[in-house]
Amino acid sequence: MPVFFLPSQCITPPTVSVTGEFLRHLRNSLRIKVGETILVTDGEDRRYRTVITSITKQSMTGRVIEIIPRPPRRAPSLILGQSLVKGEKMGWVIQKTTELGVQTIIPIQSRQSIVRLKADRVEAQIVRWQRIAREAAQQSEQWRVPTIARPRSLLSCVTQPPDRSLSLILTERLDRLATLSSIQLPPLLEGSILVLVGPEGGWTEEEVMSAQEAGAIPITLGTKILRAETAAILVMGILQYRLGELG
Repeated sequence: MPVFFLPSQCITPPTVSVTGEFLRHLRNSLRIKVGETILVTDGEDRRYRTVITSITKQSMTGRVIEIIPRPPRRAPSLILGQSLVKGEKMGWVIQKTTELGVQTIIPIQSRQSIVRLKADRVEAQIVRWQRIAREAAQQSEQWRVPTIARPRSLLSCVTQPPDRSLSLILTERLDRLATLSSIQLPPLLEGSILVLVGPEGGWTEEEVMSAQEAGAIPITLGTKILRAETAAILVMGILQYRLGELG
């Protein structure tokens, strides 16, 4: 069952009241009916199993019949630093890595990125990416919607990592690289793993060196040269498997 993320003011147990765009989505697109049961959340570690009691043109009202707390965390949080990729690929990366449980996505303006965001389009683009993340989080029953950060440079990303984080930069054609299957992962549940994935043209040598100097560990996925969007999804899947969240 999908989990619908609602603004906190919509959820006042034992009542849930939906208006605006959320109402149109539930009533018109999903055709939710009176008597149906749905799961809603405000993204604050609780889900509310709710039976719909009333639907009008102005609102949809439900009664909370069960409050489900979030299970304790079992693994570090995942952060994806994804270099901007062209066309719909960035949205696809956000959608699929959200389904795999990434908590934060940082768009990176790297030197070989084909995409160059215009300053007057940044806010609108972030809103679009956040919508994609929310829809993917609902479909895959995540407990929270990933945060989409403002685009930044690689240097800014690697020099300002979260506390107690492991930083990895995905690259190729370097000798004796560690692999994602062999790298030691942080044991701390409150820690995080930051993975940096390059654009279609890959990282420059200078970017990789800068990341290493800032503490990032170069890793490889093996001998295959993958598309940027494929690599991002694969690396998150492997990490979640190793962390016990998949498989």
